[in-house]
Amino acid sequence: MTTPSELPPKSEIGFWGWVRKNLFSTWYNTLLSLVIGYLVISSVTPLVNWLFLEATFTGEDPADCASAGACWLFINQRLNFFIYGFYPDDLQWRVNIMFFLLALSFLPQFIERFPGRKWFGVFGLTGLPVIGFILISGGMFGLEEVPSSKWGGLMLTLIIAYVGILAALPIGTMLALGRRSEMPIIRGLCVTFIEVWRAVPLITVLFMASVMLPLFLPEGLNFEKLLRALIGITLWQSAYMAEVVRGGLQAIPKGQYEAASALGLGYWRKMGLIVLPQALTLVIPGIVNTFIALFKDTTLVLIIGLFDILGTVQSTITDPAWRNVTTEGYVFVAFCFWIFCFGMSQYSQKLERKLDTGHRT
Repeated sequence: MTTPSELPPKSEIGFWGWVRKNLFSTWYNTLLSLVIGYLVISSVTPLVNWLFLEATFTGEDPADCASAGACWLFINQRLNFFIYGFYPDDLQWRVNIMFFLLALSFLPQFIERFPGRKWFGVFGLTGLPVIGFILISGGMFGLEEVPSSKWGGLMLTLIIAYVGILAALPIGTMLALGRRSEMPIIRGLCVTFIEVWRAVPLITVLFMASVMLPLFLPEGLNFEKLLRALIGITLWQSAYMAEVVRGGLQAIPKGQYEAASALGLGYWRKMGLIVLPQALTLVIPGIVNTFIALFKDTTLVLIIGLFDILGTVQSTITDPAWRNVTTEGYVFVAFCFWIFCFGMSQYSQKLERKLDTGHRT
């Protein structure tokens, strides 16, 4: 006669079971858990007090920030400048439309069953850049023109990152294919381009794009400072993207190339239908990591006189009236960057799970 099975003790399952197994399984794990817990509590409590409990959120002028906590009044009063830069107040509705369209294009990508999710993504990669250029720059369809010298803040950060990401991936892919080409001239040109651009710091690229690029243009032809920076950032980032994509191409078994050739597919159809989809899937973490690095590197445009979100904050904290809010300004910038970088990271992990090929280790 068999006895009925019994449930394991409550101390071995659920939350308390996990705590006992992972934090207090041995005497040294218990000691280490207690020490880390003490350090966390002793650090988090003052941080929470400074961030929220003792912070100042409302007021009229810097004198209202008399408490020992953070002065979020500074962010509240200068938020418009941090988002739009010097963009005219009466035309900021055009930027707001772009923020809405950007969110409409990419937020549905996080919701698996969102109707028309794919088409919103396609619009974000094709139609959104065109509409954004028309709305933000103006000068056509009866819209007042706003020179790029007035663009700034979070708006400028997103523009630089978006254009760089959108352009670097296809250019980098073509460079990766060229580097693996059997034609010596094409391969040599691509190798030279990649190695030269990867050997130069981005800060040098921005200086060269801002100062030297106009010298190589025909007389009478000149690009705005922002466009020169976008060209430099795109070319620089394309070299790094090419190496990421090349790693994916090398990971594809030789049999895939031979099978595609056996089907009678030409070079471009073989790459577009067989090889590249697999290669890009394998290197999604590397691609997104490169995108995140590019997003953070946009702060370097400050050195050529473009005021992104970090530049607007730095220019504001130099005001003697706000001389004591340096920490709050940088915390605000860090939080903004974390939101977008964390979002890209989460989407890449979602994409990895959806396109899982069984190559995980």
